[in-house]
Amino acid sequence: MDQGTLLTLIAIAVSAGIAGGILAGLLGVGGGIVIVPALYFALSFTDMAPGLIMQVSVGTSLATIIFTSLSSASGHYRKGAVDFALLRLWAPSILVGVLIGSAAGGLIDGRIMMGVFAVIAAIVALNMIFSRQSDGTAPRSFSKPVWAGFGVFAGTVSSMMGIGGGTVCVPLLNFLGYDIRKAVGTSAAIGLVIGLPATVVYVLTGLGVDGLPPFSLGYVNLVAAAVIIPLTTVFARVGVLIAHAIPQRVLRLFFGLFLAVTSVRMALDLLRSLG
Repeated sequence: MDQGTLLTLIAIAVSAGIAGGILAGLLGVGGGIVIVPALYFALSFTDMAPGLIMQVSVGTSLATIIFTSLSSASGHYRKGAVDFALLRLWAPSILVGVLIGSAAGGLIDGRIMMGVFAVIAAIVALNMIFSRQSDGTAPRSFSKPVWAGFGVFAGTVSSMMGIGGGTVCVPLLNFLGYDIRKAVGTSAAIGLVIGLPATVVYVLTGLGVDGLPPFSLGYVNLVAAAVIIPLTTVFARVGVLIAHAIPQRVLRLFFGLFLAVTSVRMALDLLRSLG
């Protein structure tokens, strides 16, 4: 990686850190939905294989989510928007999914991860834009095995996509009857459950892999992480303030439109890599 490419990576990491932090607080998504495409774009200027670029982008994003989730969740906690009973119910099964998804993500072709990213983001975008908004007054009741299934799914997909869980958990919780703000706040806390173990797995599965960029620990690039983490941590608080100041319908539409744009961009990147 030459000096020009390194400077490009840092510049894009700065932009991703600011945008990712605001979106983490605003939407409970951990910022990964911005950080993964941004890092993929930056690293595409190198001679790395597209699949390997995706794995580094996902691993690095997950490392930043640990700190972003702490900042975002603490802000939502002070607003009373974190459901700890739900966390206790859901965290064990999400952790199982994280271990499955991050192990798979560190071993399979990164282009498969790109496809997963694009498809899941598109489905969630359509749901958030067009589905009827729940009033959040009467959460639906499911058995513990059903909740466990939801958790394994959310953890698996999130760790493969390099996101904090909000992309899957926010619309799912809102569909189940939770207020959108409480869904966002609880998903921000779930990001920590996803980010910490997934990062460890991506570090371990990437050790000794050839072709990684300089200053990488496994699939985690330390330069990009060092730039992004302080920015996402600070700007997550800005996103929290915005989330509690705008109408819920606006929040859903903003989330859905952003995911739609992200899905299209990742799909185009995948098609170019296959060509």
